[in-house]
Amino acid sequence: MLGKLARKVFGTPNDRKVKATRPTVAKINALEPDFEKLDDAGLIAKTAELKERHEKGESLDDLLPEAFANCREAAKRALGLRAFDVQLMGGIFLHQGNISEMKTGEGKTLVATFPAYLNALTGRGVHIVTVNDYLARRDSEWMGKVYAALGMTCGVVYPRQPDDEKQAAYASDITYATNNELGFDYLRDNMKSELNQIYQRDHYFAIVDEVDSILIDEARTPLIISGPSQDRSELYVSVDKLIPELDDTHYEIDEKTRNVTFTDEGNEYLEQQLRARDLLPEGQTLYDPESTTVVHHVNQGLRAHKLFQRDKDYIVRDGEVILIDEFTGRMMPGRRLSDGLHQAIEAKEGCNIQPENVTLASVTFQNYFRLYDKLSGMTGTATTEAEEFGQIYGLGVVEVPTNKPIARIDEDDQVFRTGREKFTAIVEEIRKAHEKGQPVLVGTTSIEKSEMLSTLLTEAKLPHNVLNARQHEKEAQIVADAGKLGAVTIATNMAGRGTDIKLGGNLDFQIMEAIAAAPDRDPEEIRAEIEAQHADDEKAVIDAGGLYVLATERHESRRIDNQLRGRSGRQGDPGRSSFFLSLEDDLMRIFGSDRLDNVLGKLGMKEGEAIVHPWVNKSLERAQAKVEGRNFDIRKQLLKFDDVMNDQRKVIFAQRREIMEAEDLSEIVTDMRHEVVDELVDTYAPPKAYADQWEVQGLYAACLEKLGIDVPVIGWAEEDGVDQEVIRERLAEASDKMMAEKAEAFGPETMRQIEKQILLQTIDSKWREHLLTLEHLRSVVGFRGYAQRDPLNEYKSEAFQLFENMLESLRETVTQQLSQVRPMTEDEQRKMMEQLMAQQAEMQRAAQSAEPTGPADPDGGQSGAGAPAEPLIAGFDETDPSTWGDPGRNDPCPCGSGLKFKHCHGRLV
Repeated sequence: MLGKLARKVFGTPNDRKVKATRPTVAKINALEPDFEKLDDAGLIAKTAELKERHEKGESLDDLLPEAFANCREAAKRALGLRAFDVQLMGGIFLHQGNISEMKTGEGKTLVATFPAYLNALTGRGVHIVTVNDYLARRDSEWMGKVYAALGMTCGVVYPRQPDDEKQAAYASDITYATNNELGFDYLRDNMKSELNQIYQRDHYFAIVDEVDSILIDEARTPLIISGPSQDRSELYVSVDKLIPELDDTHYEIDEKTRNVTFTDEGNEYLEQQLRARDLLPEGQTLYDPESTTVVHHVNQGLRAHKLFQRDKDYIVRDGEVILIDEFTGRMMPGRRLSDGLHQAIEAKEGCNIQPENVTLASVTFQNYFRLYDKLSGMTGTATTEAEEFGQIYGLGVVEVPTNKPIARIDEDDQVFRTGREKFTAIVEEIRKAHEKGQPVLVGTTSIEKSEMLSTLLTEAKLPHNVLNARQHEKEAQIVADAGKLGAVTIATNMAGRGTDIKLGGNLDFQIMEAIAAAPDRDPEEIRAEIEAQHADDEKAVIDAGGLYVLATERHESRRIDNQLRGRSGRQGDPGRSSFFLSLEDDLMRIFGSDRLDNVLGKLGMKEGEAIVHPWVNKSLERAQAKVEGRNFDIRKQLLKFDDVMNDQRKVIFAQRREIMEAEDLSEIVTDMRHEVVDELVDTYAPPKAYADQWEVQGLYAACLEKLGIDVPVIGWAEEDGVDQEVIRERLAEASDKMMAEKAEAFGPETMRQIEKQILLQTIDSKWREHLLTLEHLRSVVGFRGYAQRDPLNEYKSEAFQLFENMLESLRETVTQQLSQVRPMTEDEQRKMMEQLMAQQAEMQRAAQSAEPTGPADPDGGQSGAGAPAEPLIAGFDETDPSTWGDPGRNDPCPCGSGLKFKHCHGRLV
């Protein structure tokens, strides 16, 4: 009561933030007449003036009113859109590094242009992040007109883009891209060997559209660039035949945590069956270390069968298992579940089993987006996750008022006892709305349920459209038609579709269709006809009550429900939303609907009757909040573990960058060599040990192997007054002399190039091995909890020790490889370069061909696997230069790696 009274007197914190922007908005509005007087060249000249003023010390905050006024005028001329005051407010909050929560239809795409333009004045580049490639291309083309009118460049990044085009896109003032492509390009950049191949120049400012989908829903899943490993398809098939023979006593499913585990009885049965199939040797149990691989495959097989459903989690198309994004309902071609789970599903479905992959590089969205100096976001639904945005990303959430008051009526949920009763009621409700011409958008949670409902509507002779992963290609058209008079549209997960549902249908789409259907008629005449018809249709739809959103189930996240609801009532349109539920729905079933079922039974509810009460809504929202809280805890825990790897990743990537930028690495490799000398002396002639206790034979052998020098260590040890320091100095001097002779023989420039390549390739190789070790450590460290030790602390300390070991091993390998380099004949030189470059080229190909498009398994990863390159020349033979043709230094390498010839087979040692 007191809280309500205080809010009435002082306003909410959100109200105060909104109020604080009003003076700035008033300044922008006051400048409008001045900017209207400028000609087109004047707008571009204003951009140049603002850039110059910023360079001379004026802050972006000082320039904001003029920059926003200039941008508004450019949008008005280029697009015919004049931004509302609330859109300017949204832009101000984005510039401040907040999340602007703006309802559907409030024009978020235009809002992003204001802070993007203002921050691009710094010359550092702004990234606008979208959820799919279609939106990235559409928005860059659409808003690119505004930036062009302001004298700014705009680019778009998309999968499999030619290198020069991608580099130009990143060099633009404003770059549109998906979160996946940005993350993968970051990883690709840190696998490159030369600075001029790098795409991303800076991580200055990012505006994330559908920020909740990208930073929350997809944050659990790491981005992985991987390469193929050994083929184990036979083992997957053998294990898959075993899983259907299990019964309910052999395993337990926990739907709340989406996990499945074998019982003790199941383990015993498994051991018998695996031995019978020769998959487990006699005398070996599932608990032996040697059984790890088989146990892993059996566990993944069980998950594939019991947790992943066809047409809900994935579809099978042309013999390929294609994942479905649980949040948007879109297909994700090219995305694979990691850790052998995708192969287990392929075995289950009888598809061709692709080989498993090994990780070459990985990063989570959480850690990628925290690289930016400033981050902001837009969405229609962020308030429910405000705590997570604040804790993980330091982002505040501000609700921006709507341009017109919301006129949508949100009805209480209707809860039926069975799914059959619920769907019968839904069909009847759709019939009533359809008969009076009210368009209906029906929300479902899976392809299976949308197709089942479609069958019921077909039986009831109700015309309708279905939008799910199978109709992915027709998405824009189906959404555009969803507001037509009497339209019925079934949609699987409407989150982030990026197209507004306009009452009466989308006018632009209708005009384009009509002109295409009658190419002989005058386009202007057609336009006038369609506009007149559309005005009548729009009025009829408004009279019928606007768009009716009818949801068939509650999602475990309130945000997804709110996104569906928000499709209705855009820009003050009338509308209505209602949720039809049953006690058999997943959320109701998991969160204790038995009690409610008993109560309803005692109340004597009749067949087809529903319980409708605000208490039911509140109870469901509490259940959803519990699930959201649990998912937040999972993401927080995952982030704590990934932060450990992220600290190491930053060190390695910074080291690579430093090496690529350096002209002369001789100092670094000399330091490494001297450290190896120190380690050898400390190992074989330890401090405080007498000369007769030294292992001089071991030191002599180690010097030959690791330093490539043949020195009389044994004779030195017998000299009077020779201690460890003398040995250390003599070894350092001998190794320095040998490397100086090598440098002279090769020539300084060639030697610098050899040092750079060996350093980069050794770092990449060691980092890959380290990632694999950390993956294995992560998978078993949880068991330390049984010994009352904190798994996270154990992981931190062991990961640090492993990193130290990796750096030590790196020094040794680089020193050893450099000591073995010698001037060679042409034939020897070519063979050596092939060996040196093979690894790098394989990584480059894996990086180039990675093509992911959305989130995958929360416990696994999302990855794009490298495919072998096709040679550009028929009969190309790596070992025979005569088959290479005669490529120029800057032409593509004939091996098909995608690299320039001078960076691949034409590289000079």
